[in-house]
Amino acid sequence: MRRGLAPLFLLLPGGGWLVVFFAVPMALMLAVSLQTGTFDTGYKLTWNFGIYPEVIAQYWELYFRSATFALITTALTLAIGYPVAYTIAFRGGRFKNALLLLVVLPFFVSFVIRTLNWRMILSDNGLVLGFLKDLGLLPPEYHFLATPEAVILGLTYNFLPFMILPLYVALEKIDRRLIEAATDLYASRAQAFWRVTFVLSLPGVVAGSLLTFIPTVGDFITAEVIGSGNPQVFMVGNIIQRKFLDSLDYPAAAALAFVLVVAVMGLVTVYTRLLGSDRLTG
Repeated sequence: MRRGLAPLFLLLPGGGWLVVFFAVPMALMLAVSLQTGTFDTGYKLTWNFGIYPEVIAQYWELYFRSATFALITTALTLAIGYPVAYTIAFRGGRFKNALLLLVVLPFFVSFVIRTLNWRMILSDNGLVLGFLKDLGLLPPEYHFLATPEAVILGLTYNFLPFMILPLYVALEKIDRRLIEAATDLYASRAQAFWRVTFVLSLPGVVAGSLLTFIPTVGDFITAEVIGSGNPQVFMVGNIIQRKFLDSLDYPAAAALAFVLVVAVMGLVTVYTRLLGSDRLTG
């Protein structure tokens, strides 16, 4: 085998996976979006590119809301997840495995069941609001479900492990001698953390942010369940789901999904460009 062909053969498994599970579905989704017709009369490929400005003009608020919810969720999971991952990595000791098990334990329960539990907890007379209302700390008419804050809370809970695990891996890989060297050079504990620990953990921050943002922006179950069907908290995933399953408007649903994928890829590209893609691997 010629030496120049060896890298190409090594790329075949990954390239083949991308073609089969990404390029082909994207091409099919694009083809469906360019069709016209109805479910009863059938759909026909007419290269209707006009559907894209149409769905963007009609649903841009949902795209903006989804991106906003996803960004806030990513920030919250980072703020909560970093101390958790740091504690497990640096203070976990012989309990590390048990603590990591607690982090992934929610995955043993169905995503829908977990979200439904939050709906019961946050209901007007649930465990939290009902208790606070009984104590007189909240007015009887106070309502939390079906608000943006409730949806973001649910998203944060559901996707928190996606942030903690990459952060833990990045923190665990840090050579502790580097931190000791910083303190030996008269850096305070705070300076050693910001200039050594946090900088070296950036690969985990980048990976965790991407793993949290991407599934969050396309999530529709949390907004559907905790949002209690309130259109004011719907995300773009809810509209795609309804176009596909309820109104059977496949071209519009495919166009909405295609725009979402392209937008997410654009945001991820900008994010990795700003921070440097080399930080994904450390």
